[in-house]
Amino acid sequence: MKIVVIGGTGLIGSKLVNQLRELGHEAVAAAPNTGVNTITGEGLAEVLKGASVVVDVSNAPAWDDAAVLKFFETSTRNLLNGEAAAGVRHHVALSVVGTDEMSESGYMRAKIAQEKLIKESSIPYSIVHATQFFEFLKGLADISMVGDKVHLPHVLFQPMAADDVASGVGRVAVGQPVNGIVEIGGPEQFRLDDLVRRRLASLKDAREVIADPEARYSGAKIGETTLVPGKNARLGETTYEVWLAKSAAQTPSAHPQSAGIALMTKDKDSQKKAS
Repeated sequence: MKIVVIGGTGLIGSKLVNQLRELGHEAVAAAPNTGVNTITGEGLAEVLKGASVVVDVSNAPAWDDAAVLKFFETSTRNLLNGEAAAGVRHHVALSVVGTDEMSESGYMRAKIAQEKLIKESSIPYSIVHATQFFEFLKGLADISMVGDKVHLPHVLFQPMAADDVASGVGRVAVGQPVNGIVEIGGPEQFRLDDLVRRRLASLKDAREVIADPEARYSGAKIGETTLVPGKNARLGETTYEVWLAKSAAQTPSAHPQSAGIALMTKDKDSQKKAS
């Protein structure tokens, strides 16, 4: 079947497109650099023609609260209207484990608004809540600097490999709409500060990581289990050590355009946004 992947040239989107094509589906990567813009509507009607499923793993290009909210609301409305006109039968969106518990965060409020629009639309849907990606552990350190040290809360953390995120979203996309939320996460639990400390050590990055109970995550105060999925979550297979052995000693930017989610640990008063 034809599956359109919005944000299909980003970290998760590109992996998802490849995986779907390997399964024999007509997977189309839709993004501004392929001529599809969900904000202006450019190319949207054309790419949706004949599509059975639309998977939205896009992300906002700007990170202040107002810009993120405008992006997700405008993009999602345009997508849902286009899907209704094209007869799309399943809308899949990638979101964040713990979103509802982090409404202090402007980014998470924008994701909550996105999810509300999806739930209220006429399109059958599935919302995938994923945990953080191993690929962004260094990025979390970069945006969690207070002075010359990395400040992170000592909370439970269950990140996953980007390949497993794409696989998890893909399985949902080719299945029946659940008209609800599916959680996905990694196979192991860690402490957030501990794992970032380990990642920096593997990169020979000498920055000190401080377990700080006052540190925020994406601008929100979080609890012990905010960042871990529930007991019915679908778990990826890739452990941290396996991922580390396969990965190069490089990490993408903490602000991945079209990556699907940006799980930022950003204290607006004391932490700078990574470039």
